[in-house]
Amino acid sequence: MPIRRAIFPILVLSLLLSAADTAPRPLRPDDVFALKTVSEPQISPEGTWVAYTVRTLDAKEDRRDTDVWMVPMAGGDAVRLTSSPKPESHPRFSPDGRYLAFLSGREGDKAQVWLLDRRGGEAVKLTDFKADVSDFAWSPDSQRLALVIGDIDPDDPSAPGPDGKPKEGAAKTPKPIVIRRLQFKRDREGYLRELRSHLYVFDVATKKSEQITAGPYDDDEPAWSPDGKWIAFSSNRTPEPDANDNRDVFVIAPRAGETPRVVTTSPGSDESPAWSPDGKWITYVAGGAPADIWYATSSVGVVPASGGDARLLTQELDRNVRHPCFTPDGKAIVFLVDEGGTVHLARVPVDGGHSSGIERLVGGDREIESFSQGPKGELAVLESQSDHPSEISAVGAKGALRRLTTVNDAFLRGIRLGKVQRLKVKSADGQEIDAFLTLPPDGPGRALPTILSIHGGPADQFTLGFQIYWQILAGHGYAVVAANPRGSSGYGRAFSRALWADWGNKDFADVMASVDHVVAMGVADPERLGVGGWSYGGILTDYVITKTGRFKAAVAGASETNYLANYGTDHYQKEWEAELGLPWKNADLWMRLSPFYQVEKITTPTLLLCGSADLNVPCLNSEQLFQALRRLGRQTELVVYPDQFHSIEKPSYVKDRYERYLAWYDKYLQPQETRAK
Repeated sequence: MPIRRAIFPILVLSLLLSAADTAPRPLRPDDVFALKTVSEPQISPEGTWVAYTVRTLDAKEDRRDTDVWMVPMAGGDAVRLTSSPKPESHPRFSPDGRYLAFLSGREGDKAQVWLLDRRGGEAVKLTDFKADVSDFAWSPDSQRLALVIGDIDPDDPSAPGPDGKPKEGAAKTPKPIVIRRLQFKRDREGYLRELRSHLYVFDVATKKSEQITAGPYDDDEPAWSPDGKWIAFSSNRTPEPDANDNRDVFVIAPRAGETPRVVTTSPGSDESPAWSPDGKWITYVAGGAPADIWYATSSVGVVPASGGDARLLTQELDRNVRHPCFTPDGKAIVFLVDEGGTVHLARVPVDGGHSSGIERLVGGDREIESFSQGPKGELAVLESQSDHPSEISAVGAKGALRRLTTVNDAFLRGIRLGKVQRLKVKSADGQEIDAFLTLPPDGPGRALPTILSIHGGPADQFTLGFQIYWQILAGHGYAVVAANPRGSSGYGRAFSRALWADWGNKDFADVMASVDHVVAMGVADPERLGVGGWSYGGILTDYVITKTGRFKAAVAGASETNYLANYGTDHYQKEWEAELGLPWKNADLWMRLSPFYQVEKITTPTLLLCGSADLNVPCLNSEQLFQALRRLGRQTELVVYPDQFHSIEKPSYVKDRYERYLAWYDKYLQPQETRAK
């Protein structure tokens, strides 16, 4: 009996410990390996299936993988279609429904088109070019593909000879890089030479191809006309494409030797062409005034396919738009629209054009990343909300959503997420701005250590979609306040362009107003404030810490500080010149706006991070700021991620970055006894 009595407490303790192990917990940095990324929904031609991709991060192999899946539109179990160790992307059904094509580099290091027969069997490699296929589109009869393929670099030691065979005795040492272009570098691409992307037409049955565009231009976004007689595409074919962003929509017959015919002629960036069902019209995204650069507001445009005057259907809306396509009856155009902290699915009648005629098909506090339209107008959207990452849903009556994928649901059942709420905040000059407050999942709390999170851009916006960074911070006990200050997109041209040649002024006042707001709410402890961001978020962080000492810790990722040093070393020459003028002519403005020349005012302990291969915001910025702060005796660290571009993508580095954020903030914002636990 004594033995039995002893067993009962042990069983109870075991059950309690088991329950504790399975109880929902906050999100942690290593959860990046558990969360999966869903993207690229594509409805099948008969409207019964949706193909999509799922990206995973492999901790053991320290790599990313993406596979193609498919789920019934009516709902049901998803089917995994690919499982190779190399990524597959860009799934596209053939119009006759027989095939599903996708891009993959599963054989070699060049992405090619692969074909899955929907009747069964393994995927087969369809194309075998010596360069990457970056995009493709099916012809309406399912017999041909329009391909986007880059030129082969003749100086690449691994490049084949004129006969397509490996060169004999090819040198292992790369040749010197000779540069002649005005735009001579780009993040992820490196130094740019006279190598361009062009359109090819590929016959599926014979596997023969022919190049249909050429010249010193990049041609992309191919779209077939319904009768298969034309291909629309976008390209900058001005005399000096590197000097401007004047992209236009062109059409060309799908055979070699034809001359492209221009369809749009605005000085802005016209792209994303899509045909009307009768082939008479092309819809596209019309960029705003070139002088506004990234502060411009785009519109849904429509133009006769034969050429003629274009009409802008959403210009009065004054919001950025994306991915327009005609409805099956040709009477309206469906598109995505940025709307103040959200992204919605909308529709505008072709004969309309007034903001009152624009209908929101799917609204609410969410971010719709992409969508696909079926043959009868069926719609599937990729959308996320603050409490779930992106998943695919079918759109029902009155915008009701019916979930089709549940990729992250099982994992999230074991996670407690912080609640996100929108705040309306008045800035110092009375301008109302949106801010978002994320609270720790264990309750609202009072006088919490609080992080000001700043978005990139500057012409970008935080949305009420899922924000893993906010949730990791909140899961660690921090309140997070994030604002859409002036300069942000989603609020119209004037709101965005208010930042023109005046960085670190109105946007600084706006983000500080959001901090003051949460302090006044009693949520934020004014003595335990941190600040941080990536890209322009890092830039504005640098402004913040030169203007105030209120923050006890800062994290500036991929930030710019000395703008004079950036000219010619990043890939933004056009934008720098448009907004600030030439540095040797406007040196005073360049220096006045550069946080680097106010570096002695920084007292905040600052963690600096960058990718060694970043040509968007090169590491020299972080290096110069680090050197200055060390020389001044300030608390600082510099973390350089080897071989990473502007976006840190290597899985172990993604986790490392989040862990370093938490460690830096903990060091300066958490009490000593809390850090010791």
